[in-house]
Amino acid sequence: MRKGNSVFGRPALWAVAALAAIGSSLVIVASSNADSDERGVLVRGGGTTIVEGGAPGFIPVLTKIAFRARRHGSVVTGSFECLALAPASPAGPQSGEINVNAMYVTGQVTGLTVRGKTATLTGIATITGLGAGSDVAFEFVVEDGGPGAKAVLTTAGAPALVFNELLVEGDFAVAKSDD
Repeated sequence: MRKGNSVFGRPALWAVAALAAIGSSLVIVASSNADSDERGVLVRGGGTTIVEGGAPGFIPVLTKIAFRARRHGSVVTGSFECLALAPASPAGPQSGEINVNAMYVTGQVTGLTVRGKTATLTGIATITGLGAGSDVAFEFVVEDGGPGAKAVLTTAGAPALVFNELLVEGDFAVAKSDD
């Protein structure tokens, strides 16, 4: 075979090398775009918690929580969702069926403070069930971690309510500190 006519000759090798370089550049660009999309996300998480001590009368309460907060400069945006479920009956065969909507909090996060691995999210929510109301201020203090991580939800309605919670499934991520 003559030089340059080989399928695997130098021109073909240069073409393969050029395509490999372009491909890796695309991967780097895609990767840095993904990183920039996440830049500013300080806290996020979701899962199932159990309210310490339950509701009055030793009634177990589970919550389904999801939240996300992002800061760009001095602007904080985010959302907070919490559905509290209790049993239909405080005693008897149905007391283990925790499926009654006791409270639902849906709100916008407007404030965020991070100290170490603990974040405090504040905002305004609409609440149904316990503490029902519109434009109710809330505070959610969350500890970074998986099962066993602590969270405290405080709502400023009438009456003000405080829920000390332990994560049993899921993950709370506090990614960056203001310290």
